[in-house]
Amino acid sequence: MLPYPQIDPVAVALGPLQIHWYGLMYLIGIGAAWWMASRRLADFDPTWTKEKLSDLVFWEAMGVILGGRLGYALFYDFSAYIADPTKLFRIWEGGMSFHGGFIGVMLATLWFGKRNNKSFFQLMDLIAPMVPIGLGAGRIGNFINGELWGKVSDVPWAMVFPTGGPLPRHPSQLYQFALEGVALFVILWLYSRKPRPTMAISGMFALWYGIFRFIVEFVRVPDAQLGYLAFGWLTMGQVLCLPMILGGIGLMIFAYRKKAPLQGATQ
Repeated sequence: MLPYPQIDPVAVALGPLQIHWYGLMYLIGIGAAWWMASRRLADFDPTWTKEKLSDLVFWEAMGVILGGRLGYALFYDFSAYIADPTKLFRIWEGGMSFHGGFIGVMLATLWFGKRNNKSFFQLMDLIAPMVPIGLGAGRIGNFINGELWGKVSDVPWAMVFPTGGPLPRHPSQLYQFALEGVALFVILWLYSRKPRPTMAISGMFALWYGIFRFIVEFVRVPDAQLGYLAFGWLTMGQVLCLPMILGGIGLMIFAYRKKAPLQGATQ
């Protein structure tokens, strides 16, 4: 068993103002994604400036935050938010959904693309390789908060979480950091180093995120208000990942059969 590192969730406290590590992880993820995207901006569109990219990143970040919050309310705790709609604004209490944020990003991409003469998948292929940076940072934030832990386990790296009872558990946040953050970033970054048919990079993201998240859900404890949806093991996260896996496969097949215009770096 490994000791859980007791890290104060509050990174900086200035009187009544508190800056939490979880919030900083969002800022780090967004900033790093912007920097990485700027390195490939010339391959995407030589006429685009970094200011244009900043606009895109801003609206995508809004999609993540608003979509993530609304998605959690809709997918994971609908009755509680209906009973008290003000919970939507109490973000310090937690409650974000990746799948809701993903929908928010897609809507922001569609809107931004129409305003800037870019197709939905042109923009999605640009940002997809950067998304794992934010995902990985967010999972580190979950770990620092001691939330979203896994099932009780006797593996050598199991940890006792402050809010998880006295028994050691899988550090599922770190599994997700390794898979959704590091592994997914490496897969997408290497895959997008060569020009690919439009939609293929987006398809690769959807496919592998869905697979990685589906796997980790087997050892991650589901939200208490939902529990398992069926069979004693099926979670809401897995249900929401199935369309991503199937959609990712479909996008890649369609992209290569259609021989769509190439996207990605040219080095």
